[in-house]
Amino acid sequence: MARTAGRTAQDTRRVVFDAASTVFRTHGMAATLDDVAQEAGLSKGGVIYHFATKDHLMTALAQSLLEDFREAVHSSIDPSDDRPGRLTRAYVRASLAEAELRTAHETYSLITQLITSPAVAEVAREDASRWRRDLADDGLPPAVTSLVVAAADGANAAPLWGGGIDAAENERLADQLIALTLDPAGWARAVTP
Repeated sequence: MARTAGRTAQDTRRVVFDAASTVFRTHGMAATLDDVAQEAGLSKGGVIYHFATKDHLMTALAQSLLEDFREAVHSSIDPSDDRPGRLTRAYVRASLAEAELRTAHETYSLITQLITSPAVAEVAREDASRWRRDLADDGLPPAVTSLVVAAADGANAAPLWGGGIDAAENERLADQLIALTLDPAGWARAVTP
């Protein structure tokens, strides 16, 4: 069965991604396409129609998760902001948005499992390189960009280690990181001996 009546191929892929996310998070990488198909309410053939192998599904799922984050960042760009660092500020907003923090643990734990696949690891490396290039072209001093992005990533991933900060603290951190991008010279003066 390729897809359920009334559902587009894109809708079916989304159903399979959602099912695979659940199955891989709960059963790990030992999960099978049969497990994914059962969770999705499809036949195994229905899953294979869209993803020929488990590795293909894992790679496509990782690409989807990484692209979802990229879209969240770009939708967080303030259209009236034309100063250097606008992409970095959007990265902070997307990384530290309350909704993102609620799902960060699930997303990071899933990517951590998926990245055990060499193909997924390559996709993640390519995505990280793309972010480095995009953020390097954002007009901020490299040290500021590195600090701000590392802090946002660290706060976003903190739930993996049982950490995390409350909503008010998170909002203050986002404001502080954004402030660093608006006055990078002031930051450089503050840390220069």
